[in-house]
Amino acid sequence: MSNTSKSSEKIILALDSMDPNDSIRLVSSIPSLRWVKVGLELFVHGGPELLYLLREHGVRIFLDLKFHDIPTTMSKACCQAARSGVDLITVHACAGSKALVAAKQGAIKGAMERNLPVPTLLAVTVLTSWNEQSFANELLMKQSIHKRVELMAQLAVSAGMGGCICSPLEVAKLRQKHPDPFQLITPGIRLSGDSSHDQMRTMTPLEAVEAGASKLVVGRSITEAKSPFDAFHKICEELTPYS
Repeated sequence: MSNTSKSSEKIILALDSMDPNDSIRLVSSIPSLRWVKVGLELFVHGGPELLYLLREHGVRIFLDLKFHDIPTTMSKACCQAARSGVDLITVHACAGSKALVAAKQGAIKGAMERNLPVPTLLAVTVLTSWNEQSFANELLMKQSIHKRVELMAQLAVSAGMGGCICSPLEVAKLRQKHPDPFQLITPGIRLSGDSSHDQMRTMTPLEAVEAGASKLVVGRSITEAKSPFDAFHKICEELTPYS
């Protein structure tokens, strides 16, 4: 495997705000793409059928629906998600340890029923749309975001999650406490000069990987580029020394 091919394993292309047909066309236009993220908007539009179509194009799927409910519901939801053959599933860490354990058990059950690999569950710590001011004023949190993220990450580890979702700003400190193979996957990735849009805690791809991120979720920097193919490969080349 070439270094560029190895670095492509670190990039998860977020297909948010896309029509299902456009998402398939985009995936087809980047043959070296290895991972895609299907979030709430695209999943509601395209449904489970889209997951099967994407799998047929040879990409692995990060199903980012951020399940947050009572343990029984999370277990059944993760069971169904695993039956669709996805590789990564997000759940909210703040659902609590019982719900996280139930979610993992549900994912194992669903994968076994279809003779599929068990997907990795990732616990969402604190959404990247929060900043310190809004976190304190709207949620009345006395903890800093960094402390909250650390607490949620430890809860994920204790519940047997395979990793967590955090902003790139929290990666370095979490990596010190939670070495590989625990995955730290980071949204909030922006190229130099890109708008941060509604994400408050961001980094460039290289900065995030240097901090210890396992994989990077990259959306608009690729999907809204003049040439998504070129934008994707530019990031791959930037990450080659870390492949």
